[in-house]
Amino acid sequence: MPDSVQKLAALTARVAELESERALTLRLAQTDSLTGLVNRGAFTAELCERLEAAKQDGGQVALFVIDLDRFKHLNDTLGHHAGDLFLAEVGERLRCDTEPGELVARTGGDEFALITTGADPARRAQRLVRLLAQPHMIYGRMVSPGASVGVAVYPDNAADAGDLQRFADMALYRVKLKGGRRWSAFDAELRDENTRRRTLEAELRRAIPAGEIEPWFQPVIDSRDGRIMGVEVLVRWRHPEQGLLAPAAFVPMAEELGLIGRIDEAVFEAGCARAAPWVKAGLIESVSFNVSPRDLMDPSFSRKLIGRLGKTALPPTALTVEITETFLLQDLALSRRHIERLNAKGVRIALDDFGTGYSNLRALMHLPIQTVKLDRSLICDVAKDQRVAKLVASMLHAARALGVRIVAEGVEEEAQAIFLRAAGCDRMQGYWFARPMPADQMEMALKESRAEPSGRFAAPPRRRARG
Repeated sequence: MPDSVQKLAALTARVAELESERALTLRLAQTDSLTGLVNRGAFTAELCERLEAAKQDGGQVALFVIDLDRFKHLNDTLGHHAGDLFLAEVGERLRCDTEPGELVARTGGDEFALITTGADPARRAQRLVRLLAQPHMIYGRMVSPGASVGVAVYPDNAADAGDLQRFADMALYRVKLKGGRRWSAFDAELRDENTRRRTLEAELRRAIPAGEIEPWFQPVIDSRDGRIMGVEVLVRWRHPEQGLLAPAAFVPMAEELGLIGRIDEAVFEAGCARAAPWVKAGLIESVSFNVSPRDLMDPSFSRKLIGRLGKTALPPTALTVEITETFLLQDLALSRRHIERLNAKGVRIALDDFGTGYSNLRALMHLPIQTVKLDRSLICDVAKDQRVAKLVASMLHAARALGVRIVAEGVEEEAQAIFLRAAGCDRMQGYWFARPMPADQMEMALKESRAEPSGRFAAPPRRRARG
């Protein structure tokens, strides 16, 4: 064989080898390694292509998003390896159930998705629910978490891939709220909700620079004499049409949109500015703010907070930053850096939701935390349940032994206030004393409290604490 022919043959073989390697690399980049199904990126690309084809021929595309119910419980009880085996088996079941023209994918975690262009969406969703409700044998144990399915259809519900995915997710969320193990399709009710959400989103983006987000204040009462010793700064939205909106109406959306940082910043600066004269006049000792875990995960959070505080007249020693156990569990090293940096400037730290997790006492022993806030879930039964009373009494004892101030939040009944005072709780806040109020009302209450505590601001009578 001539040398040129041999070189051409070798070159052809090498080109074929490279094309095969390229095809394998592309396939691996588009495949979920655990289940062998296509991954989110490949699935989304295919969805877009099918929608374009449907626009040309007037066809229908149905998107099914699938979320496994109680998968976290399976992971926690049997371990992550068992969870992986379960996900792989779910993937295989879905693959075997797929009909010609359908595409199934694992889109992340315990979430899967399916595209179909021919089947009746309702029947296909029912079949998916039945398929995933069948028991699985994992490590010799029969498990049946089941699954929830949300459905959206082009062109009936949406005109593009983004809306189709979002609407299917909304249908899925409705199923999860009802307990799961069923399916739901996007409908007129969800469409109206989506319209309301989009309107609210646009209004929320406008509200922050317009100054409609404002600080409200809830007093913190001294258990000994009923005087207001501090205030917690909360947030309200004074909507021009809907009136005053509580945090539950807009904070979750602000977190989804990445606006919660801007809201926290606006409320922090406005709250500090309004409360600074109260501190200077001796009406209160402290001003506390609850900081979101998302903000705390920013390595520069404490420096930014100190910088914002410097723009106000509030002394650092009058500021208390409330953090949750969630943040401490996420990154203990980062939390220590933030806490020590703030402490160095005189800012105090309060551990919020105390009593709801196992690491609280460890945090008190190893971190410079000055205050703990007893969670309202404990306070609501403290005067009714002997076991809860003993638990709270032991927590108060442990906190006092560590030299930490104790604040009970969510006090809504006189009996709760009486028990907490007798048990040695330092300070209290809640609806029994006062609901959150705007700055003008708060200032009036502060002046009345300093003059002579009366009514619900008065210290509750003493009673021997149970437990």
